[in-house]
Amino acid sequence: MGFLGWIILGLIVGAIVKAIMPGTVGGGWVTSLVLGVVGAIIGGWIGDLLFGGGRMEFWNLGSWLLAIVGGLVVAGIYGFITGRNKTTT
Repeated sequence: MGFLGWIILGLIVGAIVKAIMPGTVGGGWVTSLVLGVVGAIIGGWIGDLLFGGGRMEFWNLGSWLLAIVGGLVVAGIYGFITGRNKTTT
């Protein structure tokens, strides 16, 4: 899957990350989508290194899982750095 495919997948992942971790990612939907794209690209890059470039396709479940995990990790790191992971009671 090419770079453009990972960007499209990342936009979808950004929406999923916003739904899963609503309080962690500050800045609204745009920030979530950007973090999803970054996470999907990083997840795809790691997947290409681990499993070889030929197996990563847009409709492959493994590609989606790597992109979602990558997006969650990037959103978690972003939330930790910006201090958004603190909950208010």
